[in-house]
Amino acid sequence: MTPPAALPTAPMTAAPSRQRVRAGWALALLPAALLSAVVLSVGTGAVHISPAQVLSILLTPLGLPALHPFDEQQAAVLWAIRLPRVLLGVLIGAGLAVAGAAMQGLFRNPLADPGLLGISSGASLAAAASVVLGAGALGPATLPLAAFAGSLLSTALVYLLSQDRGRVNVTTMLLAGIAINALCGAGTGLMTFLATDEQLRSITFWSLGSLGGATWPTVLSALPLILLGVAGLPLAARALNALMLGEHGAAHLGIPVQRVKWTVVTLVALSVGAGVAVAGTIGFVGLVVPHLLRLLTGPNHRTLLPASALLGGTLLVLADLAARTVAMPAEVPIGIVTALLGAPFFLYLLRRDRARLPA
Repeated sequence: MTPPAALPTAPMTAAPSRQRVRAGWALALLPAALLSAVVLSVGTGAVHISPAQVLSILLTPLGLPALHPFDEQQAAVLWAIRLPRVLLGVLIGAGLAVAGAAMQGLFRNPLADPGLLGISSGASLAAAASVVLGAGALGPATLPLAAFAGSLLSTALVYLLSQDRGRVNVTTMLLAGIAINALCGAGTGLMTFLATDEQLRSITFWSLGSLGGATWPTVLSALPLILLGVAGLPLAARALNALMLGEHGAAHLGIPVQRVKWTVVTLVALSVGAGVAVAGTIGFVGLVVPHLLRLLTGPNHRTLLPASALLGGTLLVLADLAARTVAMPAEVPIGIVTALLGAPFFLYLLRRDRARLPA
């Protein structure tokens, strides 16, 4: 007679094995998917550029022979308009997805996202205030700088409110984030009420998100902060894995829990704040991407975080491609596209896997 303890052995070993195989395939295929999305996006638009021409234009400055002839207009469009926009989409998508995965690990909840820290709501309030109050001393840079400052201030306030005798309580952080989000939402509503028609249009367009204002200076300004999160958060993968056992379990494994919390919150705030500042509010990327990958590859953050960066960049580039081509010559705000695609898909995931969610 087979001992009862031996019955679960096969499924328990088979499941991690399948997850490791899926994780390996994901890390092998996602870079190719991201590169394909970039080539497709930079070549699609009013001025068509074939994949061979895209590669030729990119290789020409290196002194390499062109794979396919192209004209000056195509090169100018790619270098000045499309490439900075696509690269900004890759950066912001990667930053949002990695931040979402880290937040879900920190809160030990697959439904968590960076919005819980008040990053987007704080940025929205500061951006609306800068538009309505006319604080334009820095010219076009005023709104993104105000949005970035607002995101950091709201995150810092949530972090301070969640401290109890020098320790950060994750549950209190969640409740403080809800309160700060509501407060910032009320402030944004007040600014909207006071705004003129032109100011209201600016606030609404910014809040819906867009990569249309991408330039090389914009990309370079956001690059260091977003890369700090994309490269830094995977370094906390071991600690986030340990936190799945609970804070006491992680502490017994030698993880400096409070320092990890501070580091994760700081990197998420910097990365997401920089993305929101230059592109406005873009929802569902930080929520759906890690959730989907966790179902496919398992909860190991050593795989989840880099895979989230790759898939997040890919999805946002494709969403931006749809935003600027589906209603040409008009452009649909990218926040609408991500919500239309992300919300139904996320509801499907919830219905499919509701039994796995915490009660």
